[in-house]
Amino acid sequence: MEVNDKNFNEEIIESKIPVLIEFWASWCIPCKTIDYLLKELDEEYNGKIKIAKLNIDRNRITPRNYEVTGIPTFLTFKNGEIKEKIVGAQTKQNLINLIDSVLK
Repeated sequence: MEVNDKNFNEEIIESKIPVLIEFWASWCIPCKTIDYLLKELDEEYNGKIKIAKLNIDRNRITPRNYEVTGIPTFLTFKNGEIKEKIVGAQTKQNLINLIDSVLK
């Protein structure tokens, strides 16, 4: 799911289920390599967590609000609050660990 500055609060902060969001850009090679992992995880977790992406080139406000200085940056949210933040390309297992920690 692609989110933007306008619908961030509705889709992420007000989400009834936990969220993993990736801040990315089209020119970011590591972001592109992770894309398929996010699609796999979205299918594997099947509605237990919302997996979203926000393009930092098209949306300037939200990345600034969350102090995103490098990409990819992953944030997890639960009940409207940030639970974890990690920066850089991640393995599938690291992303699974991140998701599992927010689902507890």
